[in-house]
Amino acid sequence: MTDTLFARVAQDIAPGSRLARSWELKGGVSAQVTALEIERSDGERQTVVVRRHGPADLAANPQVAAGEFRLLGLVRAAGVAAPAPLRLDQSGRIFPAPYLVIEYVAGEPAFDHRQLRPALGQMAAQLARIHAVAHAGLDFLPRQRDRYERLIAKTPATFDQSLSEERIRAALAAIWPFEPRNRAVLLHGDFWPNNLLWRDNRLVAVLDWEDAAVGDPLADLANTRMEILWAFGPEAMDYFTEQYRALTAIDWADLPRWELCAALWPAGKLGGWGLEAAAEQSMRERHRWFVGQAFARLESR
Repeated sequence: MTDTLFARVAQDIAPGSRLARSWELKGGVSAQVTALEIERSDGERQTVVVRRHGPADLAANPQVAAGEFRLLGLVRAAGVAAPAPLRLDQSGRIFPAPYLVIEYVAGEPAFDHRQLRPALGQMAAQLARIHAVAHAGLDFLPRQRDRYERLIAKTPATFDQSLSEERIRAALAAIWPFEPRNRAVLLHGDFWPNNLLWRDNRLVAVLDWEDAAVGDPLADLANTRMEILWAFGPEAMDYFTEQYRALTAIDWADLPRWELCAALWPAGKLGGWGLEAAAEQSMRERHRWFVGQAFARLESR
């Protein structure tokens, strides 16, 4: 049944074509991501990707597909390595919810770890380029501060003490909202290694833009620092940060505060991510270290 629907998508993209095959792509968490190989009437083949957002994203923002489609056009024009948007369908004729079709970029969400530093440099350059996208025309995106405000205000029935949730929430409640020191920029919202595609150790695409927002660049940086710490350790995190710092001119004073915001996201969730025991233990230990260094810098002021 689904292939029949995807065959109709193929017809919409290229009338007279046929669906040669379809396959699910790894990495889709908040959206269903499916690759379609289309054979056109002239015999040429084209591969595209269909993104269908899940109920949680659609409930939070019914226009998430339209927003992502529009954003991909903007960031591509600004030189960001992002897939080209090809089609947006909000009609409900094929799938009941809106979906978008984007360019298929050949690559893998991994690079040769012997090339870690060059890869981290490429990541820093891409994040800096995202943050340099012109602010004009981004009014359709949410504000990152609003997301964190809701997160901080939503006190759970029990705290995840294994991730210092009570201490983090108390600290953020005491300082929130703090006056931003940097101008608001485009934020990817989920810039981490598994949302990047690599080919021959070259970063070729930044994926999954549904969490994009406008806000302080340090909010994005703090989240990416924690993700790199989890994946590669503190030395890699610091090297990535140095590379990003060399490419930007921002006020860094609030980084510890944004790090506490980033550290709050996995509270109460980490245990449900289906990780192997050793991987989860490592992430918990590194999270504890991440929170500790953020508090140490805050308290040293």
